[in-house]
Amino acid sequence: MSRARQDRVIALLSREGDWVTAAELADVVGVTPRSIRSYVTALNARAPGGLVVESGPLGYRAGPDATTALRAAVDTATPRERVHRLVRALLDGRDGIDVFEVAEQFHVSPATLEGDLGRVRALLGDSELTLERTGARARLRGTEMAQRRLLSRLAHDETVDGAFDLEPLRRSLGEGSIGEAVFGPFKAELVSGLGDLGYFVNEFGIGDVMMHIAITADRVAHDRALETTLAAAVPPAQEQVGELLDRLCAQYLGVQLGAGDRRHLAALVLSRVVAPGAGEPASVIRSRLQPDVEQAVRDVVQRAAAEFLVDIAHEDFVLRLALHVQNLRLRAREQAWSRNPLTRSLKSSYPMIFEVAVYIADGLRGLLGIPILDDEIAYIAMHVGGRLERSRRGGTQLTATIVCPGYYELHELLRSSVDRSLGQAVDVVGVQTRADPDWDAIDTDLILTTIDAPFAGDRVVRIQPFLTEGDVERVQAAAGRVRRARRLARLRAELERYFSADAFVAEVPPDADEESVIRMLGARLVTQGVIDEDYVERTLERERLSSTAFTDALAVPHALGMTASRTAIAVALADPSMPWGPPSPAGDQGRVQVIAMVAFSQSDREAFQTVFEQFVEVFSERESVQRIVRRGTAFGPFLDELVAVVDG
Repeated sequence: MSRARQDRVIALLSREGDWVTAAELADVVGVTPRSIRSYVTALNARAPGGLVVESGPLGYRAGPDATTALRAAVDTATPRERVHRLVRALLDGRDGIDVFEVAEQFHVSPATLEGDLGRVRALLGDSELTLERTGARARLRGTEMAQRRLLSRLAHDETVDGAFDLEPLRRSLGEGSIGEAVFGPFKAELVSGLGDLGYFVNEFGIGDVMMHIAITADRVAHDRALETTLAAAVPPAQEQVGELLDRLCAQYLGVQLGAGDRRHLAALVLSRVVAPGAGEPASVIRSRLQPDVEQAVRDVVQRAAAEFLVDIAHEDFVLRLALHVQNLRLRAREQAWSRNPLTRSLKSSYPMIFEVAVYIADGLRGLLGIPILDDEIAYIAMHVGGRLERSRRGGTQLTATIVCPGYYELHELLRSSVDRSLGQAVDVVGVQTRADPDWDAIDTDLILTTIDAPFAGDRVVRIQPFLTEGDVERVQAAAGRVRRARRLARLRAELERYFSADAFVAEVPPDADEESVIRMLGARLVTQGVIDEDYVERTLERERLSSTAFTDALAVPHALGMTASRTAIAVALADPSMPWGPPSPAGDQGRVQVIAMVAFSQSDREAFQTVFEQFVEVFSERESVQRIVRRGTAFGPFLDELVAVVDG
């Protein structure tokens, strides 16, 4: 376990990129600061003469050898690594393996290998594969497609944050498989070829498809091709992509694909990494859609737009999301999920957008037949975010007045420069050309002035008559401060309305889990008459859909549907941190220190966005979390510290 926690420390420091204290790392990993210090010592011992973790007065940060150590974290013969090597041996051997021979090859005892075989059985789960044992021989039984899925899972299990990494793939397939010298040119030609066919390529998913191409080439080279099925005629688009893939596999990997593998890989490409071009008319996109998919997506998008008061019910958005969902249904049928390296950042940085995506995913469960995983929800969130970004462009501008005493056309030139350089950030609604304007009458969000104003503040920005890059940066910074101040002011007002001492738990019991904490906080809101027991059950159901741990420190359990009698927030603090959410494939688990169960009422729908996004923002800053948790030992101090952080 300590080795896994050491690896998690490397991953956390590498992701953070800055100094992190031992106490902060301990809260996230779920150990003591003393253990963190011992982990750092062990990590640096892995790289004699190098430096994996730097130490200093501010704590720890990733050293120059951290990336190498992170990639090598699974190279040693840990139980997980042995299990992966064992699965590879089972997949390669048509007649299975001799347990005693493999134990000798792995330099472990037969008893240790028996334990590893037990882990293999657990790994198979619902993979449609079974592990059979006859005397000293063990073998895997199942379809070729199921075996390939297992190979892809091995590679995924060793990646960090869902990002594609070539090295885990080479470990899963063997060092003789695809290397960087082949991977790069193959991928470049594939992307170029798909572009020539008129497709946009999803770069987040292309690595995943390359993994499946490498697995296919490896299996074909070992005489494990997919058999051709007597299916209906292949659509022209699939035939074109299949021919492209066949040519590239022959050129770069030295294998000729059969009809079954061409169809399989072409279907993967079309369902995972391509989208219609920007100029594709709606009629063409609709022609590719199945009517039941389009109608289901249209219905759930309209419900989401009404539930969250978000501007997403647009025809172009519905059609493109429906095409994505249609491809998602194909992946769901094959259990061929796509990984998304942005899942963590989308969830923590845009919780409101992610919540809309969860609502849409839940509404599509009947269409797809199964719940949708977080990585797939993140792709829906990217669609939602893109639509909202287009809708918000006109609504995020701040108003501004330019104060520039007139001299010829100087003020006109300045206004033109401001519009050109800052048009997306500010909307100039007035120009004052007097040297003594009525400053008190200027009520815009910002004042951009070439002369000294009689007062100072975030809304006043001194600029030059001829706008410089420095001026542009100062205006953008001031606009950011004004927006943040407004958001946090609204949040403070809302928080003071929604919190109460009766719904505050200063210390979570040490043996608590997600369900017990949700029921404990829910009971307090039920007692206040805010929600009923059904809301608590729906909160648990929402938690099972996708973990509500939106940051490394904060979980916000809540139900889908704003059915509370009024909006209220029940809070519990966990010090030390408690586990929250499902374990990752590597076996570790997220941990949180603040659990805020939120009950929203229909009448407070507009407050939902303010509270939800800004509350998560406050708890995304590790120093703020430490301050609130350490000092908020009772409701009064907790609220004081929270408001102080908001005022920041």
